[in-house]
Amino acid sequence: MTLEETIDIYCAAWSERDPSRRQDLLGRSVTDGIRYTDPGTDVVGIAALVDHISGVLSKSAGAKIVRTSGIDTHHGAARFAWQMVKADGTTLPEGLDVVWINEETGKLKTVLGFFGALRQE
Repeated sequence: MTLEETIDIYCAAWSERDPSRRQDLLGRSVTDGIRYTDPGTDVVGIAALVDHISGVLSKSAGAKIVRTSGIDTHHGAARFAWQMVKADGTTLPEGLDVVWINEETGKLKTVLGFFGALRQE
């Protein structure tokens, strides 16, 4: 599987309402010991990430996460932009994920998420 496919499956997990399907998508795209962190949370493991995503989706019925950029990579890391699209088509500010990749499996082992545009100096 390509890195692009892996990241798109990971993003699809963030849009999946069914926890068992979400767990399957994450199992295909992240390592068992995945660490996910953003300004509001820091979780380890697929089960914890499934639960965290459930909480996020419960606040945004019908929303989905879409990748909005290409993927930049170097030295086992990558970054990409994404956006939450609400059920009515409105969008929230774009986010940016920086990920570290397990070189043996090609799965994501760490995800560091940022929300909104970069601050200007």
